[in-house]
Amino acid sequence: MIPQRSSHIRSYVLRQGRISNAQQRCLDTLLPIYGIPYLSQSLDLENIFGRTATKILEIGFGMGETTAAIAQSHPQNDYLALEVHTPGVGSLLKQIEELDLKNIRLIQHDAVEVLRDMLADNILDGVHIFFPDPWHKARHNKRRLIQPPFVAQLVKKIKPGGYIHVATDWQDYAEQVLAVLSSEKSLENTAANYAPRPAYRPLTKFEQRGLRLGHGVWDLVFKKP
Repeated sequence: MIPQRSSHIRSYVLRQGRISNAQQRCLDTLLPIYGIPYLSQSLDLENIFGRTATKILEIGFGMGETTAAIAQSHPQNDYLALEVHTPGVGSLLKQIEELDLKNIRLIQHDAVEVLRDMLADNILDGVHIFFPDPWHKARHNKRRLIQPPFVAQLVKKIKPGGYIHVATDWQDYAEQVLAVLSSEKSLENTAANYAPRPAYRPLTKFEQRGLRLGHGVWDLVFKKP
């Protein structure tokens, strides 16, 4: 059987980056426990987490600080976290160990393909996309993750009453996200335009520094009726 080739534009460039000894140890010992390999078949999330609970998808968790903080503060929810970069995966695994978190599972794979191949429709209660790569040069805007086809696919995976929460510190990307989410007929904005930062999203150190320097941050929260 010939593997299915990916035809979509990647929203990321793989950069290996430096992996610390601690991250490598966690990749070796914890990824087999908390990681889910990419397979072209639908996941049974309740079986994976061992319970019935609110299921939140996080796309692009970076080094994992926000994911770990949210999961620690909301142990009643389960979090499926996606990231392609190996140092970030190792970092989140380390935090899972240190904080003894039981409600996170990771997939190190392209989010577009995970959505397409691994998640059934109406399975998610929420989606977090915090500070996606802004691809700020105009010629690279086509690489931005938040595009109409991606959102249309994402909405199918969200239960009625579920939500999409995007945060960005690039104003022109915020404007694009607002336009894209507003044009999706299956979604409703929870605010007139941009939403106040929900209490569950902690401020990152990078974000706090940006705010001190007068940089803006835009949160967008749309619900699926």
